[in-house]
Formats: sequence, C-alpha cells, structure tokens
Amino acid sequence: MTQSLRLTLRFCAFAGNILLCLALAAQPLRAQIPPQPEREQLLNGLRLLLWLKPGSQDVILKLQINSGAAFDLAGKSGQMALLGDLLFPDPATVDFFTDEMDGKLNVTVTYDSTTITMVGKVGEFEQIVEVLRNGLLATQLTPEVVTRMRDARIKTLRDLSVAPAEVADRAISARLFGDFPYGRPAAGSPEDLARVERADLMLARERFLNSNNATLAIIGGVTKLRAMRTLRQLLGPWRKSEQIVPTTFRQPTPPDARTLIVNVPGPSVEVRLAVRGVSRTDPDFHTAELLARVAQHRWQATTPELARQPVFVRSDAYALPGAFVMGATVNTQLAVDSLANARKVLDSLTTTPVTPDELERAKTEVINEVSAQLSKPESFPDPWLDMNTYHLSEAQDQIALLRSVTAADIQRVANRLFKTANVATVVAGETLQLKPALQGRVPFEVFGEIATPTPSPKPATKPAGNNNPF
Repeated sequence: MTQSLRLTLRFCAFAGNILLCLALAAQPLRAQIPPQPEREQLLNGLRLLLWLKPGSQDVILKLQINSGAAFDLAGKSGQMALLGDLLFPDPATVDFFTDEMDGKLNVTVTYDSTTITMVGKVGEFEQIVEVLRNGLLATQLTPEVVTRMRDARIKTLRDLSVAPAEVADRAISARLFGDFPYGRPAAGSPEDLARVERADLMLARERFLNSNNATLAIIGGVTKLRAMRTLRQLLGPWRKSEQIVPTTFRQPTPPDARTLIVNVPGPSVEVRLAVRGVSRTDPDFHTAELLARVAQHRWQATTPELARQPVFVRSDAYALPGAFVMGATVNTQLAVDSLANARKVLDSLTTTPVTPDELERAKTEVINEVSAQLSKPESFPDPWLDMNTYHLSEAQDQIALLRSVTAADIQRVANRLFKTANVATVVAGETLQLKPALQGRVPFEVFGEIATPTPSPKPATKPAGNNNPF
C-alpha cells in the first residue's frame, strides 16, 4: 500500500468520525423512565420506591409529600413554603450534608407538593434518615424559631420582589386566577407571610405532613435489609392521617379583559399574556408543552426585536388546570405591538397547521431539556413520584410521549385552549410612559389607581299625575 493511499484512507476515516460525531450531537439527548423500582410500604402507609445499587458509595433520599402551596390559607400565601423552611431550621444540619458528606439537603415547595431531597454517603445512611425523622416528627415550631425563619423568608422575598420579571409573573397569575390558589405565589409574599402565625403552621403540619400522604424514593448502595430496618425504626412512628385533604377548589372567575399596568421603575417593560391551560394529568399535557415552544418561535418571528430580548412561552401544568403564559422584555414603544402579535400567534395556531419543521424543532428542544433534567441523579425517581402526586396510572416515558405528538394534536389543543379563551394581559413598567402608549389602542387599568366613575344617565321625568310605573 502506497503512502498516499494510506494517508487517503486515514483522512476518510477521520472525516467519517467527524461526521458521526456531528450526527450524534445533532440528535436530541435520550432519556427513558428509570427501571421498575422495588416497592414496599410501611405500616403507617408510607410508600417506598427502592433502586438499590450494591457497591455504590452514595445514597439519595427523595421524599415527596403530596400537598403544597395550593393549600395556603387565603391571605397567607407562603405558609407551606415557610413550613418547609422549618423542617430543617438549623444551618448546621445543611452544613453537615454539604461540608461533611459533599452532598446536599433542600426542600422545594410547589403548588402541588413538598419535596425533601437528601444526598449523602451510604456510610451515614442511618444518620440521614434520623435527620429526616427529626424534621418530620419533631418539627421545631417554637415561637422563637417560627419568628426567625419567617423574618428570613420575608427578607429574601423583599430582595427578590424588586425584579420586574418577578413582579410581572405575579401580576399575570393574580390577573388570570384571582382568588384561586394558583393566583398566589407559592413562595409567598412579604405582606402575606407577616400574617402567618404559629398556629397556622401547626395546623398545616397536622393536616398535610402525614406518612400516608407521601412517597420516599431511595437510590444508592444501601442494602434492602439495612434500609428497611432503618426506615421501620425511624419513620415507622410517623403519624398516619385519617383522611387526606383533596385538591378541590372553586374555579376562578374569568379575568378582566383590560390590560393591567403595574408600575415598575426601569428602562424596560415586561409584557405578559395568559390563558387557562391544562392540568398535569390531562392527556394533552405533553402536546401543550410542544405547543408552547411552537408559539414562542412564531412570536419571535412576528416581532423580530424579540429575538434579541428575553422571551418565553410556557405551559404551567398543576394538579388542576394551570396557565399558558407568554412573556417578554421589551421597550415601551413595543409593549402594545408585542401583546397584539402574541394574540395573533394564538389565532394563527388555531387556523394555520404546524409545519413539519416547526414540529421537529419544538420536539428537539423540549426533549433535550427534559432529558437533561432527568439525567440529574436526584431527578431519577421523578416519573414514579409523579404517579402518586398526580394519580397517574403508570410512570410516564415523557420522551416517547413527546415524540408521539402530531401536528394535528398541536392544532387540536390550540383550538381547545385559545378558540374562546378569556385572555389576561399585564404590562409592568413606568406608568407615566405606558399610559400614553396604550391610550386609545387597548383598554387598560392601572394597578392601585381608582378608576374615574362613568356618570350615570339621569332618570326620565314622569309627567305629573301619571301613576303608571311603565
């Protein structure tokens, strides 16, 4: 074989490898649902999901309690989030996980659930479960601890509440849902948290933090014998509830059709448009996720300036029907046009079928995001935890369900959500600049301003002596 031929073959092989790598990189990340776990249940009703890996030095515990911020008392948003803070109020507990075990401990409270994630070493398994036990069974609800943790959460929220995007997100939720639980921020507001009392937290703990309202997933090198012995000993005494509180609320009234102006200082304007969406258990849940991505691409195409600005469209799905939200950061001159174009996009999705390129692009982006999320070790059991939180019949292979969505499905769901939708719109920015920009173009009201009453017509004067009331 000549030298030139060898060089040619090597070059071809090298080029082939490059093309193969590029082809693999272009493919969306793959993720499947985890393999079937071993299932157990303690006598107190606590459900267990076990993925045991002999030889592994790490262990993950993920406890999901199927009650969240949707159960906050009216006028006291953030109550369940504060209760989550109070499960592990001692900073030394968090330091134990982060410093000594190179792991982590956090509590996440959504509208639908309270989730405790604990990552540590197998050798400390019993101590990890004991920390969990103390948080659940011996929650520190003394007046001093409650006051300290409440003040800390209020300070955090006040530091965050100045962000215009956060203000706009809260405003559109309140506009769309009103007094419905999803109209309140799951993390709470400083004003509402100041009204949360110790007795409220004690009642919430009694009603919702119960063993038969929760599922514990364990992944790692602990043996089943050791795991079950430890769980029975430490979590077996966890109180069982006689009745689990169902997620049922009176449906919200339709939102005000006027655009709400919220005064926020700054050079830019946050625009939001929202309609009612689907629930997490809805068969159209995955279609709505792809519909949101197609809507985002079309919105950016109709308003080229949005390509250079923060923009999103998302389908927020909860235990009950959630919201389909469009949002962007623009300047004052573009605020009205951006909202108008957003409405045009919703209309186009009901009349103009999604093209194959639009659908494939949306699938690739959403599948990559879902795959990246599921690839995180602590997210491994999420499909199985969702079964219990949302009463699904089986753990869902989200990738397969996303891939199965067709263009006809997209248009059908668009018609379902947008055809006769009550639309809520919000613009958050400088009121003095926004009012002239909206004047004469769209009906609006300003948050906090008392509208000028419309004069009532004078009643007709009846002729004297006429006793006929009609």
